[in-house]
Amino acid sequence: MSAPAPPEYAGPVSRAVAYLMDAFVVAVLGTGAAAATSMITSVMGARLHDAALAVASVCLVVLPALLATYCAVFWALAGRTPGMAVLGLRVVATRRGRLSWPAALLRALVLAYFPIGAVWALVDRRHQGVHDKVARTAVVRALPAAR
Repeated sequence: MSAPAPPEYAGPVSRAVAYLMDAFVVAVLGTGAAAATSMITSVMGARLHDAALAVASVCLVVLPALLATYCAVFWALAGRTPGMAVLGLRVVATRRGRLSWPAALLRALVLAYFPIGAVWALVDRRHQGVHDKVARTAVVRALPAAR
């Protein structure tokens, strides 16, 4: 009986593609909500310019929060977002197997509000970004299901 193989860490390109796929989904949902809000406010009598400014201001705060919520829920429940699932990636805790809710939320908040920290994955030997370091997580290639 041999020891289990060490995890294969996901590279920065596959991680970035998965992130962009998930960000696109969140942006579409956020844009739909913003358009609906804009239509409702215009019907209620607000001027279009004022409504557009209000919606744009709210989007700057709400879209990262929506992205953080989206990611945290998927990471805590399934260990991956839909974008990560398409590419065969999974988020794992570096100290124990399953990702906890607090770690998933912390990772998601740091990634959503400090996305430039993901660039650190380019130079790290395990391809961990700042959000991974803070939450003590890593992104690995998911093992194929046993047959």
